Formats: sequence, C-alpha cells, structure tokens
Amino acid sequence: MNAWDPITPETASAQAGGAALGREPAFKAVRAAPDGSPAPTPVVFASPHSGALYPPEMMAAARLPETVLRGSEDAFVDRLIAGAPARGVATIRSRLARAYIDLNRDPWELDPAMFEDDALPEFARGRTARVAAGLGAIARVADGRPIYARKLTFEEAKARVEHGHRPYHDMLDRLLAQARAAHGLAVLIDWHSMPAAATRGTRARVGGPCDIVLGDRFGAACAPGLTKLVEEALEAMGYRVARNSPYAGGYTTEHYGRPARRTHALQIEINRALYMNETTREPTEGLAVLTAHVEQLTALLTQADWAALK
Repeated sequence: MNAWDPITPETASAQAGGAALGREPAFKAVRAAPDGSPAPTPVVFASPHSGALYPPEMMAAARLPETVLRGSEDAFVDRLIAGAPARGVATIRSRLARAYIDLNRDPWELDPAMFEDDALPEFARGRTARVAAGLGAIARVADGRPIYARKLTFEEAKARVEHGHRPYHDMLDRLLAQARAAHGLAVLIDWHSMPAAATRGTRARVGGPCDIVLGDRFGAACAPGLTKLVEEALEAMGYRVARNSPYAGGYTTEHYGRPARRTHALQIEINRALYMNETTREPTEGLAVLTAHVEQLTALLTQADWAALK
C-alpha cells in the first residue's frame, strides 16, 4: 500500500482552509489512499505540537529568542508517525510552532492579560486553568518567562486562528469523516511528548515512573477496549504506562472523542527522555527504537477488529 501525495492547504479544498498568500502552509497531511478512494483503515494519527515554524510577525513581537520557544515543541514526534500512511493510516501534523498557535486548545481560549485593554470579545476570554498558567491557545509564557515584549491585539489572535487552527482542524475533521464513511467509525490517535520532569510523582500501572501516558478523558473519549489495547501493547514492549495523569487529553481528544458518534480518540504522551537529550534537543539512539515500536503499534491498530467499538 502506497501513501498518496501530501495534502497541504494549497492542495486541499477551500473548505479545508488555504494558506494565506506568502505564508508557509499551516499543516501537512498525508492520506493512505488517493483522494476519492475509501480510507484503507479507520485510523488517523495527529501531531499538533511538532511544528517548528515561527512566523516573522510573531518574532517581531517576542522578547524571547526562538531557542527558548522551541522547548515547548513536541520534537521528533512527526518522525515517529511518518511511516503510518504506508500501513493505511492517514496522518496530519502542524507545521506552525505551538507557541504561535496551540492546536490542542479551543481556538478562543485566550488570556486577556496578554492583550490590549478590552481587546478581546467576551467569547475569547478564557477562564481555564490552562489560561491561568499562561498556556492558552496563544501562550503567554515559555519556560516560565513572558514571551512577548508588548500586548497583542485581537486581530493578531484572529489571524493565527484563521491561518493555523481552523485549516488544521478542518482537515482533521475531513480525515475522520472519510474514515467513518469507509469503516463505520474513526479511531484518532493524538501523539504528543512530555518533558521528563512532568512524569515525576506519576506512577505507571505496573509501578515505577511512567514512560507513556494514555489520555482518554477518563474513559469519555473512546471505548475502553482501545485504551486497553494500546496499554497492553506498549507494556509488552517494555514501557511503563499510566492513564490520564498528568495528562488526560486536551482539546483534540475532548472535541473529537465521541464514541456515541462513532469517533474514538486517544492521546499518547511520550517521555522525551526516551528518545532525545532535552538540553541539546538532539535525538538519541532511543529515537530509532521508539520509531520501530510505534510502527509495531501502528500495525496492531490497523489489524484490529473494531466491530466491538461500533
């Protein structure tokens, strides 16, 4: 089975959202079959935080250098899932940096403190714990420090949503709809990585500090069988797995995970210490090992009998 040509906003329909003139494409998606052909499997992989593009208008307003901002990226996660289309799994990844627009947040989950006085309409005034921590759809802080040298305007926020968030999620919604049309259901795996420090205090199911956290919104975002299948497969590979702590799943898992509507979503968070040096941001030998294991998990998912999930 051969992966089809990559989809970008330029090659997608207007409904999926096009890149603005002169801008880099906001995402890259790869179907596992030509457009118009049925999706080979019901599985879709997403990586919303592995982008590394920092548009110039963002950096012109920033006080922190790109080297600091890059600490928030889910580095190399896009490499882990790059082989999935060859196994029948559609993929989508952001090309824009998480610090520019966080695709795993509600698009209007914005922090009034970082915008000009009264700049935000009421619907965009986020009141979540994430916003309070400075990590809304447009982050206020990176590495605990303020990102911007000035207040932003609502027009700037709107431009980021229109250029990044909307087209990415329009395309992800299309890929899931194609999977449901062909198989009666869709299975979304949302791939992330986490700092090693984030796992402190969280114990895996089999004991010890965790390597991987599975987030299914405490059972609300997917059928129990999906979480169990992935958990047991990863443990058989030697990983220590935890559920829903410290990450239960973000906007993507919550928004798309609707088992009653035939869409199951599971977030996978991987300890970065498994595959990279977090100080130098260089991959280690663990990247090849982890990539091979992700390919094994991909094969398992594509061969699963999903009849019980329908």
